[in-house]
Amino acid sequence: MKFEHLIEINDLTNPSTEVITREQLWRGLVLRAESPKLFMDYIDEVSITDRTEVSMSRTIRYGELIVIDQVSLAHLAHVHYAVAAQNDIPQSSLRMSIDEPSPDALFVRFVYDDGHSAEEDAANEMYNEYRRSAYQEADIDTVRLIREMAEYGRLNGQLS
Repeated sequence: MKFEHLIEINDLTNPSTEVITREQLWRGLVLRAESPKLFMDYIDEVSITDRTEVSMSRTIRYGELIVIDQVSLAHLAHVHYAVAAQNDIPQSSLRMSIDEPSPDALFVRFVYDDGHSAEEDAANEMYNEYRRSAYQEADIDTVRLIREMAEYGRLNGQLS
């Protein structure tokens, strides 16, 4: 299943909405990679097993399920999550890109790819429709949390 959608960050037509900066948005997306339990309460444990300025390897535990992934960071541009095929888990990826078509008009583009062929996608269409809806709701929650953190000043400084 390939799935892509945009979420608006700053509604520039609404003067009562606080405008967050690209840097604050970036820090929020990186925080989601570094501390995913803040965004997904169903995660039991996360370990960052390797870290550079542009990537991290993580081990995430959901109950008995263990997922190992690689996160790549392109400063102020995108965060890319890649899960290699492991045990019963197929290869998949998620890219969260910052789009800014005009100053302060920020969007996050979420692009999912579960690695399945078009034939597999067609056979699983009923499930994929549910998955698309669940992904979109989770992404809306991610943006909501990032906006809240920005509004409370939690994304103004360097992340530790």
